[in-house]
Amino acid sequence: KARMLKKIQICLCFFFVSGILYEISLLSGCCFSYMPMSKNFLTPEQVLNLGKSIIFLETTERLEPPPLVSCSVESAARIYQDRPIILFMKGLTNDTALDLNSSYVAFSLLSSMKNVFIFPLQMETVFQETPLLQWYNQVIPEQEKNWIHVSSDASRLALIWKYGGIYMDTDVISIRPIPEESFLAAQKSKFSSNGIFGFPAHHKFIWDCMENFVLKYNGNIWGNQGPFLMTRMLKAICNLTDFKGTEDHSCQNISFLNPQRFYPIPYPAWGRYYEVWDKSPNFNHSYALHLWNFMNHNRKTVVAGSNTLAEKLYKAYCPTTYKDLIQNAKLRDVT
Repeated sequence: KARMLKKIQICLCFFFVSGILYEISLLSGCCFSYMPMSKNFLTPEQVLNLGKSIIFLETTERLEPPPLVSCSVESAARIYQDRPIILFMKGLTNDTALDLNSSYVAFSLLSSMKNVFIFPLQMETVFQETPLLQWYNQVIPEQEKNWIHVSSDASRLALIWKYGGIYMDTDVISIRPIPEESFLAAQKSKFSSNGIFGFPAHHKFIWDCMENFVLKYNGNIWGNQGPFLMTRMLKAICNLTDFKGTEDHSCQNISFLNPQRFYPIPYPAWGRYYEVWDKSPNFNHSYALHLWNFMNHNRKTVVAGSNTLAEKLYKAYCPTTYKDLIQNAKLRDVT
């Protein structure tokens, strides 16, 4: 009996110490080697509180991420291996997560990546303790012309203000780490996008953006709560000048990053991503590439063997998505 009791005590001690080491690994940011077995039990707040998350949003009811969304998330997971990559999905509930994991190829693909987390987007919770909650309680989504975009504009502000990190649109392919902590992305001289930005938690600029979002709200004007909001708030505190080369600008400890960092192919030329180039650009001055999916009304996609620039980007920065969703789709079509 004494031996048995001692063995039980040793086992309990082992589990206790293992638990402590696991908690330490979470706090230290080194958790991802342990995460595959345990990450499904973590809440959004627990993951976001780890810090420096890369956040993506899906504000439609769509449940199966298309290849471009999968590529965006996978490329971020590969470039930022020591950071949580979070995809919030409006159509997802806690009850559907397990079913989706086995039903949809892209969902299963992303869920299997050790530092990727997929959570339901619960806007009322996201907007708590921000100026956006009152607006959200009063707005009628069914009467909003641009609700999918407006709700996304609001959600990204609230999440970055609460937890800090980097927000990225789901048509952004990461190619190298962004070295800045507080930054906005210039789409062109004197004009900021809101498709990618990063700030530490509780940054005053983001709080001011949320207040202006409510004060100047007009859901009928596309971008009024998005890039135009970011631009007018930046202009209020900074004297913006033209970019002369590939230099970045800085004001009030906010880096205003050169259009070459994310938009080396500007939106009027967005179709070039789906063309074959004689010589592919090297994008040496870029941290990520925005593929302008909003402009893609004809729904151009990456096709295996097409040799387009987009296909080359998929092969280089999201090879699992390319293999599982692009190549295998072609094989299925053939058979």
